[in-house]
Formats: sequence, C-alpha cells, structure tokens
Amino acid sequence: MKSFWKYIISQQNLIYKSLLIFSSSILILYLFPLGGQFKYEFQKGRAWQYPTYYAPFEFSILKSEEEIKKDREEVLRSLKPYLRSDLNIKGAVQSRYSEQFIRFFYDIENPVVSDSLYHFGEAVLNRIYEYGVLPPNYIHQGNTSILLIQDNIETSLTVDQLFKSDTLFEKLALWLSGSEYFIYKEIFNNLFFELITPNVFPDKTFGKNAEKEALKNLSLSRGIISMGELIIAEGEAIDDKNFEVLSSLRKEFSSQKNDDQNSIWVLGGYSILILLTFSLLLVFLDKYRPSIFVNNRKLTFIFFNIVFVIVATTLIIRYDTAYIFAMPLCILPLIIKAFFDARLGLFTHVLTVLLIGFLVPNSFEFVFLQILAGIITIQTVTRLYKRANLFISVGQIVLVYLIGYVAFTTIQEGTLLKIDFGILALFLLNGLLMLFVQPLIYIYEKIFGLVSDVSLLELSDTNSRLLKELSDKAPGTFNHSLQVANLAEAAANEIGANTLLVRVGALYHDIGKLNNPIYYSENQIGMVSPHDELSPKQSAKIIIDHVLDGIIIAQKNNIPDRVIDFIRTHHGTSLVYFFYKKQEELDGENINVKDFQYHGPKPFSKETVILMMADSVEAASKSLKSPDVNQLQEFIEKIIDGKMKEQQFNASNITLSEIEKVKKVLFKKLINVYQLRVEYPE
Repeated sequence: MKSFWKYIISQQNLIYKSLLIFSSSILILYLFPLGGQFKYEFQKGRAWQYPTYYAPFEFSILKSEEEIKKDREEVLRSLKPYLRSDLNIKGAVQSRYSEQFIRFFYDIENPVVSDSLYHFGEAVLNRIYEYGVLPPNYIHQGNTSILLIQDNIETSLTVDQLFKSDTLFEKLALWLSGSEYFIYKEIFNNLFFELITPNVFPDKTFGKNAEKEALKNLSLSRGIISMGELIIAEGEAIDDKNFEVLSSLRKEFSSQKNDDQNSIWVLGGYSILILLTFSLLLVFLDKYRPSIFVNNRKLTFIFFNIVFVIVATTLIIRYDTAYIFAMPLCILPLIIKAFFDARLGLFTHVLTVLLIGFLVPNSFEFVFLQILAGIITIQTVTRLYKRANLFISVGQIVLVYLIGYVAFTTIQEGTLLKIDFGILALFLLNGLLMLFVQPLIYIYEKIFGLVSDVSLLELSDTNSRLLKELSDKAPGTFNHSLQVANLAEAAANEIGANTLLVRVGALYHDIGKLNNPIYYSENQIGMVSPHDELSPKQSAKIIIDHVLDGIIIAQKNNIPDRVIDFIRTHHGTSLVYFFYKKQEELDGENINVKDFQYHGPKPFSKETVILMMADSVEAASKSLKSPDVNQLQEFIEKIIDGKMKEQQFNASNITLSEIEKVKKVLFKKLINVYQLRVEYPE
C-alpha cells in the first residue's frame, strides 16, 4: 500500500495534467452541439466542389433574416390594439352628473325647461360613454381597428368610434347646432369640461399576449424540399437560391436530435478532436516551453483562458449568432504573449479558434478571419505596457477584420452594396472590448501570481523601496547593477529577447549583497578588505550566499519568480575563482570544489544567459586599468568563452550566432564606458 501511494505522489504532476485535460475537455464537450453536422463547406458565389447532392430527407426552406424581419413588422402592423374600458369611471361620472347639472343650471326656474335640458345632457353623456373616452395624450399607432374590452366582453371597433376629450367642444357644437339648446352651449361646454373623465386605456397585458401569439404562429419557412430532390449539381455555382436551401439543410442537420447510440458516437468523435487539440498543446509546451510545461500553475492559467474564451463564445452564440463578430477573441493571444511569448500566444489562439469552429456558422470564414487577426495581433503588439502600442494594435486588428469581412461579402454577394453595416459596427465594438486586456492582465497577475510587462515596468523604477535600500547600503553594487542593466538591455534588443525582463532581472540580481555589502569589492573603501581576516573557504561561502540571500529578500518583498530566476542563475554553477585559487595555494590539490562553487541552476533562457554574460564582463572589466581596443575585445572573448567551456549556457536555447552578437554589443558598450577609439588602418 505504501509503495502505491509513493507511486501516486511521484506521478502527481502527470496526474494533475491528466485531470486538467480531462476536466477542460468535459466542459468544452458539454458546450458542443449533439446534433448532426453537415459535412460540406460552401460559400455563395463559389462552385459546388462536391458530387451532385440530393436531399437526404424532407426539410423546410428557411426564410432569410430580412424576410423574417419584414414578416414580423407586417404581423405587428396588422395586429389590432387592445383597449380596456373602465366602467367604474363611467359609473362615477354618471353619478356626478345630477350634482354638476344643478351647479351649472341653478338659474333655470322653469321646471319643464330644466327637465328637458337635464335629459338632453344625460343623452349626450351616454353617447360620449357608449364606448368610452380616450386620454388627451393618447397616440394611436398601427391598425385603425381596435379590440375594446368592456366588462370582459371583447368588441371590435374602429378607433374613431371612441370619444377623444380633446375634441369635446367640437363634438358638442356639432350636436347642439340647429337645436333649441344651442343658446346653452357655453354652459354645456363648462359642464362637460368639468365632468368628462377618460376611461379607456391600452391593455398592455392583452396586447403583449396577442403579439406573442401572433409571432409564435409566424412561419419561418417558405417551401419544402422533398427527400431525394436535387439540391445542387457538381460544379454548379452557388447562387442565392441554392445558398438558402443549403443553409436550411445545414441548420436542419444541426437541430436534429440523434438517438442515444448516435449521440455516443458524436460525443466520441468530439472527444477525440478535443483531446487531440489539448495533446498538441502539451507536446508543444514540453518540446519548446519546458519551463511552462513543468509549472502546473502556468499550465492551469493557459487552459483556463482557452476554456473561458470558448465558454464566452458559446454564450454569445446562444444569445444571438450575429454577435459572434463582437467577441474579442484576440484578447487570448494578447494575454498569453503578455505573460509568456508571441509564439505560444499564436499557437494557443489557433488551437482555440479551431475548437470554436465547431460552434459557429460559416466556420471557414470565421476561422480564416480569426487566425489572420491572431497573426496581426502577435506581430503588432511589442510592448503592451505602452498604451499607444495597444491602441495602434487594436486599430490594426479591427482593420483586418473589416477588410476580411468586406472581401468575403464581395466574394459571396458579387457586390459591395450588400455589406451589412451592423456587422461592421460589431467589429468596432470588438476593438473596444479588446482594450479591457489591461485590467484583465492585472486581475490575472493577482489571481495566478504571474508577472507581465506592466509589472516589470513598475519593478524597473529605481526609486522603488528595495532598489532605494540597495542604493543607500551598497552604492557600489547598485551602480554595478545599473551598468549591467544597460549592457544586458542592449544585448537583448540585438537578439530579439525580452529587453524589459532582462533589465529588471539585472537591477535585482545582486540584492543579496544587502546583507553583507562590505564583503564585496565594489562597496569597499580604501585598501583594507574584511576578507583579509577570513579563510578563503569562509570568504567563498559569504560570496556564494549572496545568491540565496537575494532569493530570500526578493521573496519577502513579493518580487515575482520570473525575476527571481535571474538571481538564482546569474552565476550558474561557476567557481568563486579568486578564493578557489587562494585556497589552492594553501592546500595544494586537497580542495573540495563544491565549497567554492555556486549552487546554480544554470541559466535556462536567452534572457538569463545575457545577464550572466553582462554581469561577468562588467564585473571583471573593473580589473582593467587602461585597456586598449584589442585588449578589451580579447578580454570579453576570454570571459564569455570561459563560461561556454564551463557549459553554463547549455540549458538555454541561445544560439552560437546570438552569443557572438551579444559579444559585439558588450564590446561596443564598454568602448564607450572606457572612452576608447577604434584605430582604423591608414
């Protein structure tokens, strides 16, 4: 049992990677459609490149979005608005009529005339409220016919049959004209002005239900294709008619529900493709980015971003397929490049886009545009921490989207007149959403403990607390770090390495000397050295310990691991040569080499190798009194070739050609430091 658990513990990295792939695959598999997949790709305007195709089953020809939109508008226009009459208001008005009549006709002494006026007004009131009174601000839209609900009885009318309070005086004048009551016109106007209250209002509940019911019954198809009917012949051009039929067939395939046995096969096929995609990513990382492959935190970060992008895209597609063009997929390569490198960013982007291709319509067009945009993203974004660079890059990405979309539309429609400006607006929205990559990078730094160029820029500030302390306690070391940073940055720029990372690594590589600054020659004043009172072995231990001390200080100050790597590796496994030779003079050959050797590891990237070369050359160059050009060149060659003989660069991916370029840069920079002139032959 113990051996079993030991085996499990020894294989924990492999188990974690397997679980990561499995969980990511299950989540993506859940999002994939289980319906059938139409196996042919087609585009409007191109020839059908497959054998003559017949309908495999009966299906409906779906209407285009424009046709459906037009039908919806027509249905909504033809709907009769629902209005409801409030009979309580009508009853209240009729009850108040007697009281108001007496108030306005108080001076009529003849009871016969008074009764006659009363009954006339009552008849007018009943006529007004026969169907009801509309509010003065009511604006009728759509069909002139309406459905009036009175006491739960539905009556079909025209809107003109309802009384409008703003036409009160006109109606009264019409009814009073030519009658014996015309002389009482002003009194009746005042009476009904006070009395009439609107009691007919739109019934939104009934209206919405009627609208839903009408739209529910709206036909989405405009024809039937029978099983076995010819759809398109081999080599035939795909025109508007064929395109609509093929698009309808593809949607029918996607919407069909497979039986349990077929669903299992579909799931199996998707599973193979997803696992194959993730396996390719792991193989790439294992071969070209081993430091990421062995780091489960970084690996989780990459998988999380892939799954997050696929989930977000799926949600957008389920809400509205058209909005897929607003999905800022190029955020993925931007983020991966910000934390790692461009090559990994593009590789991850391509694999993600290929997986999303199973979810989107017109997958060829989508995949082509997104891969093209991903390539532009990787090529244009160099320094993400510069805001201008981000805006320029986003502008170029959006431009590629727009040009690509216009080109595809021209191919499919044969004209520029059918360009959908709504989709162009979605591409612009896509660009705006990509600007949120900056705050997203900050969030990822806090969650996953990674470091981006933005954080590196903050760390490069020499007024930071830790570098300020180094400047105060070990001014010589601080000055040495600045010189190394300048040399290393120039060399990194020459061979295309990460210049900002190299500079920050150089600034912090010797912070371990804060613990015992006086034991390092650059901080010593005068000719007296504290090493004179120590044995070579003790002195070597103090010098070697500055690496471990630097790591501890950096971790206490929350310096990222990406920068701490420079502290760990800047001496590799080389010897503290001065004290080793001194011990050799005392003990002869009876020396334990490990007592005078740095613990490593060796530099494992171009950036850490550059720092080792720049640090070694800059420190050793202090021993040169008055060098000439040839002497300086030979000195640089000797230092770097010595490191190569010690195999200090073997763990990195730097090439011999790049090492030679670094030598030349260091030579040019040190010429300026020593203010030497190159002697040209006469």
